[in-house]
Amino acid sequence: MNLLSRVCKCSNRPILTGYFRKLSSTSPFPQTSPFNSINPLTQSELKTLVLDQYTKKGKFSNLIQNVIALPTVLLSACQNLTKHGSRDDSRPSLFDSVSEQFSVHEMGRDIFENQFDVEACCVTMVAPGKKGDTLVLPNLKLKVLIEAIRMVFEVIYDERFVTFAYGGRVGMGRHTAIRYLKSSVENPNWWFTVKFNPQKFDSLHVNRLCVIIEEKIDDHLLVPLLKRLFACKVVVVELGGCFIGRGLPQENSLCSILINIYFTNFDKEIHSLRLQMNRDNPKISSNEVVETSSNVFYKPVKIYALRYLDEILIAASGPKISIMDLLRKVMGYLEGILELKVERLKTAIHSAVSEKIDFLGMELQAVPPSVLNPPMSEKAIRARKKYLRQKEVKLLELRNARERNRKKLGLKIMSHVFKKLNRGAEFKYDAHIENRVGEIFQTWADEAVQEFMGSLEERCNWHRMLTSGSFLSLPHIRDQLPQELVDAYDDFQEQVDKHLSPLPAMRDLKEKERREEEEYEQKYAERIVSDLTKRRIKVDAPIELVRKLVRLAGFTNNMGRPRPIQFLFSLDDADIVKWYAGIGRRWLEFFCCCHNFKMIKTTVTYHLRFSCILTLAEKHESTKHEAMKHYTKDLKVSDMDDTEVVYFPTEREVKMMGDENLSDPKPVDGALTLLLTTFAIEMDSLPPCAAHFCRRTDVVPYRIHLLQNQLNINSSNEDKWVWGLGAIHETVNHKCLSLCPVHKDDLLLGRITLQDVDLTSHVDVVD
Repeated sequence: MNLLSRVCKCSNRPILTGYFRKLSSTSPFPQTSPFNSINPLTQSELKTLVLDQYTKKGKFSNLIQNVIALPTVLLSACQNLTKHGSRDDSRPSLFDSVSEQFSVHEMGRDIFENQFDVEACCVTMVAPGKKGDTLVLPNLKLKVLIEAIRMVFEVIYDERFVTFAYGGRVGMGRHTAIRYLKSSVENPNWWFTVKFNPQKFDSLHVNRLCVIIEEKIDDHLLVPLLKRLFACKVVVVELGGCFIGRGLPQENSLCSILINIYFTNFDKEIHSLRLQMNRDNPKISSNEVVETSSNVFYKPVKIYALRYLDEILIAASGPKISIMDLLRKVMGYLEGILELKVERLKTAIHSAVSEKIDFLGMELQAVPPSVLNPPMSEKAIRARKKYLRQKEVKLLELRNARERNRKKLGLKIMSHVFKKLNRGAEFKYDAHIENRVGEIFQTWADEAVQEFMGSLEERCNWHRMLTSGSFLSLPHIRDQLPQELVDAYDDFQEQVDKHLSPLPAMRDLKEKERREEEEYEQKYAERIVSDLTKRRIKVDAPIELVRKLVRLAGFTNNMGRPRPIQFLFSLDDADIVKWYAGIGRRWLEFFCCCHNFKMIKTTVTYHLRFSCILTLAEKHESTKHEAMKHYTKDLKVSDMDDTEVVYFPTEREVKMMGDENLSDPKPVDGALTLLLTTFAIEMDSLPPCAAHFCRRTDVVPYRIHLLQNQLNINSSNEDKWVWGLGAIHETVNHKCLSLCPVHKDDLLLGRITLQDVDLTSHVDVVD
């Protein structure tokens, strides 16, 4: 029996039952009662189930009825919605948690029969005091359906996307894209980024998206369902904004993969242009270049492309006219075929060498390799030599101490043996240690000889003492001595010259110095040639924007010094530290791949840390030194069980961070612009925790405050707001949520976002 038999028992209709019975003969999954617990599918099982729907016509058919409507698939979607954040072992099983909200069997039956009411699952939120500014959010049931559709799309399209399409894919995040830029893009001369005017998908774009989907999927229920989701505005794809991939509530999990699907044909067009450029400019081997001229460095004309959702970067190594032609083709395809509005003033060609370009929230520039891996400065070389000399002095002191201790031990042993022999007593041992003592003395002797032979100065002194001033070397003396004595003296001098002569050692030392000098000159020449002929991508964090953002959020004053944030006084001390820690970790994880990561470390370890200390000090009406003495510099706070916990990144932890991470971290936008405050509320019973499928009742009400509302700034005003910083939708401001301690900590620490919380379960409280 197959997975569809699980949905079969949810319906009494004979047509539905017969349909499931007809499909159930080839599936390996056991039959399960709709009232018994079921388990979610693994990734491989889901992939097998989706691929089974592939027909001979080259399309996937009946995905809604055969895959998405299955209770196990819906339960897998529920599992994806609850996989973020901390683990809570006290929670019930996933099936029990979901069953308290709704029945996946009844939901699957409604989806199968095309009776699922999308409009009834939409909640419209209105911003207080602003007419016409609304946000449509899906409830938890509709979120499960959207996640199930995304999972199916991921199985179908993920392997069909081009290699330079990043975002919304497993293992293809921001850091992976940055690593591709730093490792694969060489010698770019010109580049440009495509900037879109802020625009939402209208009916024209939705119809075009559905046409692209119908090229691979033949399902009479899936495409109308997508159109209904767009018509209800519960799925909104907005290009050119600062919302996609940031964990903000106005975006859902389906948007990223829909953007990738919409740009699929554009990616293929760019890929074909790259292949055409490679055919027109074939690669020449280094041997062919050397045969032509030893002073020629061949730079092939290549096109590099990278797309992260709606951000597009195209670079080229070659004349400017080639990339101008490429820009015309790209603009023509985006505006003509995809009918998107491109901001032409910002979509301009820039020099990759002399100008920086903004991409993925970072600054890119083509620089010589020595900028990324600079040689040691003279000051660093002097410091290294000083360190090596100090190391040699310490080794010499240890060697002298070891020799001194050995001498003392040897004298004690010889004195003891001498006394025993004088008394005529026999040596008695409890164990046979003669061999062990012999091995120890042999080891000492070998080490002494090795140290002596390794010292050129000692060998010179002994060679001079044994070879100079000997009367046996005089001819008139040698004639008067026996031949055996003369031969013995000559053999002795030969052995002295062989083992103690400093000339071979001096020759080896000079040869070593010569080789080191040649290697240094060769590396210097290679570095100069590499700087003149190669260009690599340097990725920097926009430090000016970060400083402006730190000042806007209130971490520093106008002089750039840390200051307290009075709005956080209503939170517990631990929650204040967690809020700062969540922002700091988001920043560190996001910019850890940047070349100027040290400046981000300074921002976190100095500005954020001391702003937190000053906030705690002013809250308790104490001084900064008293707060540092109580909480320590690592900001230790007591947990619920009175154990000290460190949430804020320690200085040692910050120093160990680097660009080895290949994750897709969320930007700091959602954590920085969100403030939570507790308040007293008179209610008989608060609703359960608002996190997905968390039914804990030990909750505390929290009110959401947005940064732009606290500062009374319009987030669309680029002069007052920080460019590139996404803002949470105005309708969420002053909404009240019930959160359990676990998910409250996860939200403050940045482990989950507002996308992982059911905002439709908010509590309306009148001030």
